[in-house]
Amino acid sequence: MTGIGDDPFVTAVKPLVDAMGGEMLPPGQAGPDDVVLSWEGADVVAVRLPQLADSLDHILAALERKRGKPLAALDRKAKQEVVRILEARGAFSVRHGVETVAGALGVSRFTVYNYLNREKGA
Repeated sequence: MTGIGDDPFVTAVKPLVDAMGGEMLPPGQAGPDDVVLSWEGADVVAVRLPQLADSLDHILAALERKRGKPLAALDRKAKQEVVRILEARGAFSVRHGVETVAGALGVSRFTVYNYLNREKGA
C-alpha cells in the first residue's frame, strides 16, 4: 500500500476490502478493472477486486473463522446454514462452486445439491 499510507479514508474502507479479499493500491497504479475510490474530490485509493473463484475461497475461510472450526467439523444443520449463506452470496454461480463448497464441508456434491433443493422446497 505504498503511497496511500495512513489516510483515514483508507483506514475506514480497509475492513471492507479485506472482507472481500480485495487489494488496495495507490490510485496511480490502478488498472482498467480496478475501482478508484475518491474522497472530497481527490482519488485516495484503488481497489483491485478478487476473481470470483478467489472470492469463494475467501468467503469459506471467513465462515470458518466466524465459526471457530473447520466447516467440515460442523453438524448437518450448521452445514445446511452455510450452504444457505453461500447461495445468498452467489457462491454457486462460480464455476466449480458446488465442488469447492462440498470439499470445504467434507460432503459430496450430491449432499450440497440436496441442501440447496431442501431450501427451495421449504
